[in-house]
Amino acid sequence: MSRGHHILLGLFLWFGAAAGWAHAQKLERGPYLQLPTDSSMVIRWRTDKPSKGLVRWGLSPESATNRVQHAGSLTEHVVQLTRLKPNTRYFYAIGTETNNWLTPSAPEFSFITPPRPGTVQPVRIWAVGDPGTASTNQSNVRNAFYQIHRQRPADLWLMLGDNAYSSGTDAQFQRAVFDVYGAILRQTPVWPTLGNHDAMHADSPTLSGPYYDIFTLPTLGQSGGLSSGTEAYYSFDFANVHFVCLDSEDTDRSRDGAMAAWLRADLANTTRDWVIAYFHHPPYTKGSHDSDKHSDSAGRMTEMRENFLPILESGGVDLVLTGHSHSYERSYLLNGHYGLSTNLQPSMILNAGSGRLDHEGSYAKNGGNAPHQGAVYICAGSSGQISGGKLNHPVNWVSLNKLGSLLIDVDGLRADVRFIGDKGQLRDYFTIEKK
Repeated sequence: MSRGHHILLGLFLWFGAAAGWAHAQKLERGPYLQLPTDSSMVIRWRTDKPSKGLVRWGLSPESATNRVQHAGSLTEHVVQLTRLKPNTRYFYAIGTETNNWLTPSAPEFSFITPPRPGTVQPVRIWAVGDPGTASTNQSNVRNAFYQIHRQRPADLWLMLGDNAYSSGTDAQFQRAVFDVYGAILRQTPVWPTLGNHDAMHADSPTLSGPYYDIFTLPTLGQSGGLSSGTEAYYSFDFANVHFVCLDSEDTDRSRDGAMAAWLRADLANTTRDWVIAYFHHPPYTKGSHDSDKHSDSAGRMTEMRENFLPILESGGVDLVLTGHSHSYERSYLLNGHYGLSTNLQPSMILNAGSGRLDHEGSYAKNGGNAPHQGAVYICAGSSGQISGGKLNHPVNWVSLNKLGSLLIDVDGLRADVRFIGDKGQLRDYFTIEKK
């Protein structure tokens, strides 16, 4: 290379650096939405180089001129937007303090804030159990949901544990969560629970490890519900639905422990029309795990059934969602069954029908979250793989060794639940109505 070419190359690099080219960042993760309230939203992302992360936002892509940034130069960026209006769509872009924008001004980078707690309006919930295989199965289940999501987007989604196989490392979360669900993560807040595979590199007592590093979850009741003081278990409200997330894997599951005491107080405190609880280990399953065997999963299924179901049912729970068994198992309307499958009594099945409006009719309950009015229990751990089993637990109206995910629509005092297969098939459905 001639001396002149060296000079030209040097000038090119100098001007490139001045323009930010030499220090341009790469977006490695996100953006994704966390900790929504009716007046705020947390936006997170990861870059390959540290910087002061910046978010600009507004009521349209063109008017996204409000700016907020975090302190310090980081690669893990966490920015909270505040003073937002309830039930309002906002558009955003992420970048750096040097105006190096990592996302375009486009409709896909937007979100709708939750309504004020207690508001009665239609709510759509997506739930995936044991999804984190980073496999074709997981992608097919996602794609089947996306077909519905495009017509009417979900307001929030729940991850029922085992979100990143096989041991919940940061790299596995990248492959099984961020690389798979990027499109929905940038628009719809996700609310996870800890699975046994996620816990292999996480610790609930110290709130450490990739699971706790990745998610920003409420500890002080920021999104409704009672303060838990921990990200391991928490509650939140969306419209007229109260959600309770429990840690069935790595937190004390005794009936007189801190989680049980918090759950009693939280349920006593809520006035929402619906209560949906979710955690990883199913109280009733005969799939790839057996809830009758205390030795299975070190007794976690037994302890959740014996110690937490009485609290949930006393608090008026309507739906209990779990994973762990890689199958779909859905119960009748139940109350009071805390023992083995062989101890099931007819009186514990409050409605022995399908819950389908076009067959025996919906499951009917009194309003006001009165205690022991019955709940439907769903093990939906087939969003990434299926593993068989006898699938013959007597509390279940249907048990399927099929891939899929859950779609729950709540409208006033009616809840419609569907199990959507990996090719969009409607594999199960039922309705709960309150009066």
